[in-house]
Amino acid sequence: MKVLVVDDEVKNAELVAGELRDAGFEADFVNGGADALKRLEQSPFDAVVTDLRMAPPDGMAVLEEVRRRWPDTVVVVMTAYAALASARRALKAGAWDYVEKEGDFADVIALALKQAGERANLRRDVKQLSAAVESIRQEALPVVGDAPATRNALELARKVAATDSTVLLRGESGTGKDLFARTIHALSRRAGGPYVKVNCGALPEALLESELFGHEKGAFTGAVRQKPGRFEDAGGGTLFLDEIGELPVPLQVKLLQVIEEKTFTRVGGNAPITVDVRILAATSRPLEDMVKERTFREDLFFRLNVFPIVLPPLRERPGDVLRLAGHFLRRQGAAPEKLTPEAARELEGYAFPGNIRELENALERALILAGSDPIEPAHLTFARPGMRATRSWVPEIPEEGLSLEALERELILKALERAAGNKSRAARLLGLTRRTLYSRMEKHGLHRPGEGEEEPEGDSEE
Repeated sequence: MKVLVVDDEVKNAELVAGELRDAGFEADFVNGGADALKRLEQSPFDAVVTDLRMAPPDGMAVLEEVRRRWPDTVVVVMTAYAALASARRALKAGAWDYVEKEGDFADVIALALKQAGERANLRRDVKQLSAAVESIRQEALPVVGDAPATRNALELARKVAATDSTVLLRGESGTGKDLFARTIHALSRRAGGPYVKVNCGALPEALLESELFGHEKGAFTGAVRQKPGRFEDAGGGTLFLDEIGELPVPLQVKLLQVIEEKTFTRVGGNAPITVDVRILAATSRPLEDMVKERTFREDLFFRLNVFPIVLPPLRERPGDVLRLAGHFLRRQGAAPEKLTPEAARELEGYAFPGNIRELENALERALILAGSDPIEPAHLTFARPGMRATRSWVPEIPEEGLSLEALERELILKALERAAGNKSRAARLLGLTRRTLYSRMEKHGLHRPGEGEEEPEGDSEE
């Protein structure tokens, strides 16, 4: 700890500084308050030990100025004029301690400084820990989007996170069910505990049972030692069962027991094991239909479906596409502006059957193809190139009505204008094939038969 001793009796300041150096501190001294403030401006100190009674600026002035300009610096006040009122005033102004100039008072100052140093280290550690926890929470809160459906799903996640209720996340593949599960865990009282994920469709039944519930030594060939399962690994935390619809029926019975009784037995064992685990499940399958087909237990479905959250597909939240794109680009170290306006329109016009996962993969490929250049439409490749997004925009119908034929004609003209006359691009904007666009243009008399069969270079029949 670096300490500055302040006293208008320079011999006393030198003496105190010397004894503090003997006690292990890095101490220096100055003669009076004015010199102290100049010295503090030149270099930082962890602590200031100042006499109270000095020529202006006195110890109280030094204390108040230090607290105002260097709030992390500890101040210990010393005086030969012991008075309760002075002590209260100094402590109220922010002094760490108050020491009387009598006896071995330098030892008292050293003890006060050590206690202040321990307190400062503790505050610093708490601050660093808080920053680390917040960083982890931010990494675990990657849900991006402002579409109404996204906001609704996220609000439900926030509300249920405060409870221990079982949650069933439903939605198409790639809609971010794992991200929502991590968000619920991060916002819950179990955030300090483990988050364990198991994909129920990734392992055959025999291995999945051992993965979930563990096994005893000798339970089966190759079981050379006892192995705890994922339920035990998730003790005190959250277990996320992805693709719960793939869980075999015999294991559904065992899962139901864990949910209802908080107990289970390892494979090959008979001793019940109690667990404190919150269960989150996810599926892209229609569990209600599976219940009717008797491939999913009805009682388990009701236990899992306590608090369902439906995650919308990306085509139903087109306003989120560019927000997500910017998020993924930043995560790859690229600026969102790397996406050209033409490429942005291409992303907004695609339906993304693979949802968020497909968008992320498309941008990763585009970054590789573009290199140091901006991302153009040519750099974007999709799983189903002909699939266009279903737009949610519908024009208002006026009281006097409207002509659907006239509206279609105007939309075709607008698309041709935006595509600078390129009919292949205009067709893509309208979600049509080029042949269909030609047919509708002829219907509206927008070109003569035979016209427009040639396109500018770079375009081809869809």
